Amino acid sequence: MSKSEAPVVHEMIQPLAWILGKWRAEEGGSGQYPTINNFEYGEEAEFFTVGQPNVQFSLYSWNAQSKIPLHREIGFIRIKPGTNKIALISAQNSGVTDIEEGEVKDGELTVETTTIHRISFSKEPETKKVVRTFQRTGDELKQVLSMETSRTPLTEHLSITYKKVD
Repeated sequence: MSKSEAPVVHEMIQPLAWILGKWRAEEGGSGQYPTINNFEYGEEAEFFTVGQPNVQFSLYSWNAQSKIPLHREIGFIRIKPGTNKIALISAQNSGVTDIEEGEVKDGELTVETTTIHRISFSKEPETKKVVRTFQRTGDELKQVLSMETSRTPLTEHLSITYKKVD
């Protein structure tokens, strides 16, 4: 099946159908953390299915001023059968992979890391926890991500609101 053909949304992922599609914010994302300078970014988020009982996703961000690529993340979202429990599995260009678990309900999903792995030559500080929420309102999708590191307690790090483009 080509990507242009819309696959049937597997019945197991119907509770996630609201997030499917391409979302984009040219700018307007805000990044902050006690150990870095604040920054603005843009990002494209795509959530799609190929008919299997999972959602595939990609998040590609860039510096809002210079347009230089920043964070890249790809992965999958799965639902525990018969529940609203979900797992988000991600691989990032920073050398981090993680599993985040939580719940989905009424156009919102919230997850928190249960497992984080990083490549052996990652630089400090080490990420200890991530909590993220996606919430849809109409044709907007908001993501808020908080992070705890080996040096900083859980603190909001990123916030962005995308517009639906596809």
